[in-house]
Amino acid sequence: MPEPVPVPMSATLAADEVMARRRQAGERVVPMTSGEIGLPVHPVLAGRLAAAVHENAYGPVAGSGELRTAAAGYWERRGIGTDPGLVVAGPGSKPLLFALLLAIGGDVIVPVPGWVSYAAQARLVGARPLPVPIQPGQGGVPDPDRLREAVTAARAAGKNPRSVVVTVPDNPTGTIAAPGTVRRLAEAARELDLVIVSDEIYRDLVYPASAPAVSPAAHAPERTVVTTGLTKNLALGGWRTGVARLPDSDIGQALHTRLVSVASQIWSSPTAPVQAAAAYAFGEPPEITEHIAASRRLHEAVVRAVAARFSAAGAVLAPVRATCYLYPDFEPLRERLARTQGVRDGDDLTRLLLERHGVGVLPASAFGETGRPLRIRAATSRLYGDSPAQRTAALAAPDPVELPWIRSTVERIGEALADITGACADASQP
Repeated sequence: MPEPVPVPMSATLAADEVMARRRQAGERVVPMTSGEIGLPVHPVLAGRLAAAVHENAYGPVAGSGELRTAAAGYWERRGIGTDPGLVVAGPGSKPLLFALLLAIGGDVIVPVPGWVSYAAQARLVGARPLPVPIQPGQGGVPDPDRLREAVTAARAAGKNPRSVVVTVPDNPTGTIAAPGTVRRLAEAARELDLVIVSDEIYRDLVYPASAPAVSPAAHAPERTVVTTGLTKNLALGGWRTGVARLPDSDIGQALHTRLVSVASQIWSSPTAPVQAAAAYAFGEPPEITEHIAASRRLHEAVVRAVAARFSAAGAVLAPVRATCYLYPDFEPLRERLARTQGVRDGDDLTRLLLERHGVGVLPASAFGETGRPLRIRAATSRLYGDSPAQRTAALAAPDPVELPWIRSTVERIGEALADITGACADASQP
């Protein structure tokens, strides 16, 4: 009997559990391990969920007609033509991504660095993750030239790459691949006959001054699957809802049949009350779009303040353009950190920040990087307060970084970084 596939705990969720245990033990911690959005549920959505609580039938495997139509409209407003009949809903975009890899089959190209679950999910479905590096500042999208090389080499070695996963905007780097990079990726996928799985869960968290994120579906609509949900833009991670848009093509039609069959065997149907609230949210009424805009302003203000502390400590960061993520590189400090702290890579740096200062981050190795890089990922989305009142105040504040509880946390991060690097803790606001 073959041995079961090794299943590591998600690096983000495992780190979250460590932080929770430390907090329960009375330690003061700064949780920047996962991208859970620490904001309250919009009251209108809470009301919609409560009103639908008695909807307890399974319903269609692909999701209710109301939700699929609303999701199609959401994508239409972003320039991605979508047939509601080719939308599939599920209990979160994460299960949908897993089911998609199972439905597509074959080996999977993943970006490096890339979200912690892409490679793990590929292995779980019996595929091989084939890592392809990104270009500097082009997070989430494998370098198109190196993609061609990797696929050619893989097929020559008897492997079977059939899909490429991209993240637009990106986790872990917080960057957005340039339109030209996305276009070249789409062209390469067409040439290589790859299905593109575009994880766009962060699309609504692009900062106003940044150029909009461009989906591969704009350039290769016939072979691009787009996934999203309400986990990030509306802080509804615990509600577990996601949607996938399949292309209106022979590829998409065949994939839709397989995906719905997979879903029928795994989750049967999405949660009915959550679907009712999600359909309303994807319709984007004014109060929802205003709430998302306020969230985006909050994310930008706090992530820029924390970025300034990393820069003051001597780390190098790509320009902050979206999400709540930072991916600082401490390479310029390698010699100093090794000499003064015994730190030789991101794993060492992560342990030091946690043990000495209670600051939780993740090392670059969690995102597929090799060669002992001195990079870490920090998520700022849970720095908005410890109570619903504080988080609501942060959402409404003209300058949330000036709120005492956010200011003190940002200062503590700066002090921790200054301590381990020997830099000055003071950093002016960007």
